[in-house]
Amino acid sequence: MSEPVLELQKLHAWYNEGNHVLSGFSLQLWPQEVVGLIGLNGAGKTTFLKTLSGLHEKFRCDGIRLHGQPAAFRDKGFKLCRYTVFAEDNSFRYFTFREYLSYVVAAYKKELPDVAGLVEGFHFESYVNTLLKDLSTGNRKKVFLMTAFALRPELLLLDEPVNGLDFQSTEYLYQLIGGYKEHGTVLFSSHILESITLTADRVLVLEKGQLRRSFEGEEINATNIREALQDEKEP
Repeated sequence: MSEPVLELQKLHAWYNEGNHVLSGFSLQLWPQEVVGLIGLNGAGKTTFLKTLSGLHEKFRCDGIRLHGQPAAFRDKGFKLCRYTVFAEDNSFRYFTFREYLSYVVAAYKKELPDVAGLVEGFHFESYVNTLLKDLSTGNRKKVFLMTAFALRPELLLLDEPVNGLDFQSTEYLYQLIGGYKEHGTVLFSSHILESITLTADRVLVLEKGQLRRSFEGEEINATNIREALQDEKEP
């Protein structure tokens, strides 16, 4: 059996010491799988993805291993294998999509890819030369999604990727996520059951900073996930 792409042992994260947002959970992400992360508001989904992305410094972890080797979230090697699309991102406001893509591709030391299919799929033809600051929330989200899928990192992290997208773009995104396994592994958070049930090979339920439930294969359905989330609400 192949080794995990990423393995975490007892990850804790907090904003104020003594009040942990993530409470010592462990996780393995395997090659060529799509993992959906779901939980109620405040469960810690965004904090988890920010921590993996090296943007949240108040954490400790007993073990971080990338392809079986010790690693750190801010190591150069770890950075070059992952890319994150956040739920909201107002950075690079004075870049166009093509300028931003060129910048990212250079940073990841890759050749500039052909993005014509992505631009068409997201119906973005009219905006490729528009500054990000002048785009709607949905079109700005498309910039970061197109960059992510053009870059094809080994570990793709998506925080609420459907937020702000129109119906056609949402359907196209589902196709991209479902087909990404030939390039790498996807970990995405969502509060939309459809996005989880249509695309995930494995679903993790995050409750109060801990991974409480896991569903795979035929277990992944709206009924099971709703029941797991309902259990979170009960005292």
